[in-house]
Amino acid sequence: MVFEQLSEIMKSCGVVGAGGAGFPSYAKLNKKAETIILNCAECEPLFRVHRQLLAKYTNEILTALETVRDAVGANEIIVAVKPSYKDAIESVTEKLSSFPAVRIATLPEVYPAGDEIVTIYETTGKVVPPGELPISVGCIVYNVETMLNTYYAVTEGRPVTHKYVTVGGAVKSPATFYVPVGMKFSELLKLAGGAVTDDPAYLSGGPMTGNLATLSDVVTKTTNALLVFPETHQLIKKRQAKTTLNIRRSMSSCCQCSTCTDMCPRHMLGYPIEPHAFMRACSKGMETDIKAVVNTLYCSQCGVCEMFACPQDLAPKSLIGVAKNNLRAAGLKVTPQVAKPVNPLRESRYVQMDRLIARLGLTRYAVDAPLMDEKIAPKEIKVLFSQHIGAPAQPLVKKGDTVAADQKIASVGDKLGAEISAPASGKVVEATDKYLVIRTDGKGI
Repeated sequence: MVFEQLSEIMKSCGVVGAGGAGFPSYAKLNKKAETIILNCAECEPLFRVHRQLLAKYTNEILTALETVRDAVGANEIIVAVKPSYKDAIESVTEKLSSFPAVRIATLPEVYPAGDEIVTIYETTGKVVPPGELPISVGCIVYNVETMLNTYYAVTEGRPVTHKYVTVGGAVKSPATFYVPVGMKFSELLKLAGGAVTDDPAYLSGGPMTGNLATLSDVVTKTTNALLVFPETHQLIKKRQAKTTLNIRRSMSSCCQCSTCTDMCPRHMLGYPIEPHAFMRACSKGMETDIKAVVNTLYCSQCGVCEMFACPQDLAPKSLIGVAKNNLRAAGLKVTPQVAKPVNPLRESRYVQMDRLIARLGLTRYAVDAPLMDEKIAPKEIKVLFSQHIGAPAQPLVKKGDTVAADQKIASVGDKLGAEISAPASGKVVEATDKYLVIRTDGKGI
């Protein structure tokens, strides 16, 4: 398949990064690529979906990777996977003879092995320069589900209208479900048998990087998990803390031990981010160390500093997130830099996944979440127009219109972004400039 054809198909079908911020996948295609990397790190604790999909849809995913490799002219495909994902590794190994450009690279059982900067280094030995994209070292990194969506887009013209979502934590029956984009979290929770705690609180995403959610929130193209915990759980309390309180605590308690920086995965790869220097600036006034504040733009927000490293239980990740948002709002952008040499102590500062799970109080929740592949048909879905990096899609239908499943209902035109298609047939009963609600033909949960 030629480059332009694949790019158009990925854009038209609304394929975006299914495991992260939702970067439009067609925009990653680049003829300078030498290596295509499939990221199956399953970065966050309690996540299961990527290894499950790679084990079950191996041929489809490898076929999509080969299509991308052929279109951009890359030399090789690397499947990056952890040794413990034995079913996935076995399935890929069985197919290697049919895909000679593919090789398996095992990742350490650490967090955050799925940060694409870390994944690239672990699989190729290359460091993406701070402020640069992976293509600067000849790499393109795609998520497992993104490649499965690409396969269906190329072979069937099927747009992205459904998402695999793990529902876990304090629920009766943890599992991974295949649900329509726009489905309410309240209905997701029902699929898993409901909460098994009297005071449930919710995270959309993983324990390390996810955000507080409510049951009225809906599934998007980037929703990986709905996790349920008691409201008293440390993961919930961390996210409920106010910024002003976090700053006061840093002023009174930060001892400048620099453990947060010493364990920062990107700092260990030579990136200029230094959480301890930023915390010092928080304590003494941001203007005392402008460089430390600006360097927060190189932070991946993985949360190691806050959730694992800090002996004072402070909140560097949360405060850095606020600083990054303020810098971007002021118009500052990440500028390329030369990375310092990789720290020789890097491997000794790995955050082992089993230790992280124990530290976060997740041991009781680290259970199987079997893949349930049947399509779910809720009676109503709320489809957001901004589910990706780039311009929000603009509606193509209005209230009162009848839509068919897979019909394009919003478009970004020529702008960077992703098209939106209807997950089910039905009638548009509400429409705004941010979303529309479709009353479907489904029977409900």
